[in-house]
Amino acid sequence: MWGRANVNTVLVILCTTCLAACNPKPPNLAANGPVEVTIFTPRPADVPASMVFVGQTQSAQAVDIRARVNGFLIKRNYTEGARVKKDQLLFEIDHAPFLAELESAKAELAMQKARYEKSKANLDRVGPLAAENALSPKDLDNAMGNTKAAAASMEAARAKVKVQELNLSYTYIRSPVDGISDYALLPDGSYVSAGQNLLTTVSTYDPMRVALSVSEEQYLGLHTRVESKALRMPENGKLQAGLTLADGQAYAHTGDVTFTSSTFNQKTGTFLVRADFPNPKAELRPGQFVRIRLSGAHYTNAIAIPQRAVMHSAKGDFVFVVDAEDKAQVRPVTVADQDAAMWRISSGLKGGEQVVVDGNSKLVPGHPLKVVGEAKNHSFPDTNVKLTAQ
Repeated sequence: MWGRANVNTVLVILCTTCLAACNPKPPNLAANGPVEVTIFTPRPADVPASMVFVGQTQSAQAVDIRARVNGFLIKRNYTEGARVKKDQLLFEIDHAPFLAELESAKAELAMQKARYEKSKANLDRVGPLAAENALSPKDLDNAMGNTKAAAASMEAARAKVKVQELNLSYTYIRSPVDGISDYALLPDGSYVSAGQNLLTTVSTYDPMRVALSVSEEQYLGLHTRVESKALRMPENGKLQAGLTLADGQAYAHTGDVTFTSSTFNQKTGTFLVRADFPNPKAELRPGQFVRIRLSGAHYTNAIAIPQRAVMHSAKGDFVFVVDAEDKAQVRPVTVADQDAAMWRISSGLKGGEQVVVDGNSKLVPGHPLKVVGEAKNHSFPDTNVKLTAQ
């Protein structure tokens, strides 16, 4: 039998062995030799600011086509979904009742014209006789009154003719704008009421409007950065913009900001901004979702590094920097803007620090480094799209 002292001795030996096994000595990184890396040395500079929003295309003028007179729809004269020109004939309403009304109005005008001419002739005879006191002044007054009444009736009849001519013209329903037609909502033979039945819609397509919403948080953040001079807007007030379509293709044409709401929409929690883009080939159609990029402003004294220098982990983004002993050190960073090849860093780096760009995938903290080159500064994207900020 072992004594308690012997048991304790054995336990101490076992625990020491386990601890040694669980805590091996770190490898000698220097034995593997320094890793060759390429570095980038950021300097505080004015970095282009880019703001990307999701927008939706809208027709600058979407016109509902409705009948202006009552009647039966007898013909559709356009191809649904096709481009139409201003004053192009779209629909026809049965003309026969309006032609009859017009003929009746013309007959009434002819009768009133004859009445006027008779009254005028009578006045021409009565006038000289009254001047010679051959007729009483009352007869002259009656002749003048009848002539004026006949003239008024003739003008009223003439106005009725114009009204009936106008109503007849309304049986030919034409497009008020150049645009893209929609499908016909009513078939031929349908009875339509003036101003009630929607026949179709014609939407202008050039220019095409893009509506985007700026959240209250985005607006306040932008205002704060401008006030603190961390963000400098262009002196001429013109921004740059570009559109990216749903398939990832960049839209070739430029645009102008035409409206910026001065009122916060409490229902959506946003401010409305609209921009107009040329659309000569009708590539953009109303209702499309697009990405719109506004640029032209600059972050002042900002730090930007190449995208490939940034590493990712469960704890967040980080980079490797070269310390005074030419060893790799981990530096957590906050990425503010991810724009093409250059990413703006809002915290974690200072100007003049050497950041590992190539070779960082092989590194662990404390590993010796050998700098074999330095990456050049990358240019930022330029859309060359002019927008006027309102």
